[in-house]
Formats: sequence, structure tokens, C-alpha cells
Amino acid sequence: MRFRHPDGTTVHLAYCTNVHPAETLDGVRAQLRDHCEPVRRRLGRDRLGIGLWLAASAARTLTEDPSALRALRAELEHRGLEVVTLNGFPYEGFGSEEVKYRVYRPDWTEPERLAHTTGLARLLAALLPDDVTEGTVSTLPLAWRTPYATDPTAAGTARRALVTLGQRLDTLAELTGKSISIGLEPEPGCTVETTADAIAPLTAIGHDRIGVCVDTCHLATSFEEPGPALDALRTAGVPVTKAQLSVALHAEHPHLPEVRAALAAFAEPRFLHQTRTLTATGPRGTDDLDEALFGGTLPDSTPWRSHFHVPLHAPPAPPLTSTLPVLEAALARLVGGPVPLTRHLEVETYTWQALPAELRPRTRAQLADGIAAELTLARDLLTDLGLKELP
Repeated sequence: MRFRHPDGTTVHLAYCTNVHPAETLDGVRAQLRDHCEPVRRRLGRDRLGIGLWLAASAARTLTEDPSALRALRAELEHRGLEVVTLNGFPYEGFGSEEVKYRVYRPDWTEPERLAHTTGLARLLAALLPDDVTEGTVSTLPLAWRTPYATDPTAAGTARRALVTLGQRLDTLAELTGKSISIGLEPEPGCTVETTADAIAPLTAIGHDRIGVCVDTCHLATSFEEPGPALDALRTAGVPVTKAQLSVALHAEHPHLPEVRAALAAFAEPRFLHQTRTLTATGPRGTDDLDEALFGGTLPDSTPWRSHFHVPLHAPPAPPLTSTLPVLEAALARLVGGPVPLTRHLEVETYTWQALPAELRPRTRAQLADGIAAELTLARDLLTDLGLKELP
């Protein structure tokens, strides 16, 4: 979906296909047929943006077989789909029964991460619509905090990898005329946990094609205020390459038994749900929701937020809620001003099948209905900010 900002530029809205994880190219093509095109039809649009997730094996197939890449581009066009952004955070195995800490490997100290991200940038340059010259890829925020924090060589290795990536992005732009930017995606528990954490490593690199992907669920989970966070990035000269529109799970009174019981329904074995609370001395947290509930180490006299991407349009029933107000505030700052801070927006609710059983979609049709409802909410937020939806 495309929107015209009051300044005349085009803002793209997509939804991320990591909600339909596939490890192979055949699986990706099945996603387009079984999920993405039905969502587009529900929205009544001739064209729908998708934030494509390509597992390492699927990406390698496209890199090694130019005819397969041409066929994928043709299929996207045939199904009324367009790609201006890729989710490069998960490397592989995102559909596994247990993802948890595996999603952070390989990290930016390992050569596989640089090779994969370089490959994604080249693929995206080939997949961009003919009338689009800029693409974005979101990626791991350097590494999970351990063992990175205790490895004296880790920071230097990651910095050199990103410098090399920047050089490759420059060469790609010279060869293709397509500018691909990379965004580190701050996430609780990672080396770059917050937008503030991103400033030092990114200013040290100092490359205008390497910036931040702001995920509004992660922003909320870390209790970052959108205005000051985004202002600090702009003051530091760190670009916001893209933003992922998502909301976290919020518990206002986590000490109450009924609230803890409601939260327990969201503690599940597949994904990591980092949980945070804001105390007088700053944020405190646990790596997972069940640890917060049963570990006894997280203070419960102040609200909790958990890294669980709940549907934008369907907050959980009381006594829980979502952090939709944080998303709204962030979006107003990102695209509601005289000039957009980013032109790529991506709805990223990958946890539909991890929701409590009674909230999960039971059919493909129900999932498509839910994703279409999320995109409709995002569209309405954008038009309320003065953007005009384009055909």
C-alpha cells in the first residue's frame, strides 16, 4: 500500500511474511498464493506491499539461480504484490517449534550474517518495482548480549562487518541505481537493546545507508518514549531506515493474581517474550515471560510489558491490554511531521499462531481476515495523520 505524504514523497506500508515462515523458495511462492494475495483481495487493492522474509536457503536459491529470481519477480507482479523491504533478522528456522534464542544466530560477529545480509540487499535491488529506487532490510541488532558483552573482540568484529556492508551497499547502488539501506532493529536483551544503544555503534560507522529499524513493540517493551527516542536519533544523525508497526503486551497491575493468570496464557514455548518493568532506578527485566511470572526476581509493583506481538486491532481482554498508544505516538513522530523520518512501514505481527488457543486463527481465511484488519487500522492511522492513500 502506498501513501502520499504532505511533502509529496511516497510512504510504503507492508506486512511482514515471517508470520507465514517458509524455509524454501517453493514455500515462499506458496505464501504468496495462499496468504498474501488473499489479504490483498480482502483489502480491495490492486497492489499490496509485503515485507518479505527469506530464509537463508531460499535466499541462496535466488542468488544462485537468476531464472528463479526472475520468476519470483514475475509472480509478485502477477499476484498484485510488491516488495520494497525485507526482514533480514531471522536467518533460518523461524517456523520451528522452538525458536527462542536461536533467532539471534548467526550474529554480526559471524561471517554468515554479513554474507546473508549482502545477499538480501542484492536480491532486493532486483525485486524492487520499476518505479522504486530505494529499499530497506532490517537486521539483528549486532548480537544477543551474551557472550558478546564479555568478548573483547566482538565489538570490533561487528563494526568491521558493518563497514564492509556499507561499502558493498555503495557499490550496489553504483551498479544498479538502487539504494538499499540496512536497519539494526533494537530488541530487549540484545547488545543494542534500545534506540539509545544504537547511537554509539552507528555513529562510529558513520554510513548513511546503515541506520535503525524502529520496532514499536520493542520500543514499548523497553519503556522508551517515542518522541525523545526518535529526536535523539535525528540529533545524532542516525537514519530511521524503516519502522515495524507492532504492539506489546501490557499489564498495569502485575501483582494481582488475575493479571498473572491472564499473562500466563501468553507464556508459550516457541518465541522469547522478554518482559520489562520500569522502576525508580530504571528498567528491569527478564529474558522470558514465564521467568517473570515464576522466577520471583521481577518487581511487580509497577506495570509490566512483554515482547509479545499482539494483533494491532485486537488487544487482549482485560485485565491486560496492548501498547497501541505507543505505536500511535511513534507513528505520529515518524510520518506526521512536515517531512517523514522514514518512508517504509511494516506491520509485523508474527505471533498469530502463538496466541492463547482461543485467540488463534483456525483457518487461513481467519488469518487473512486478521492481517487485513491490522493493515486497515494502520491505513486509518496514516490517513488521520494527513497522508493520502494512493491507488
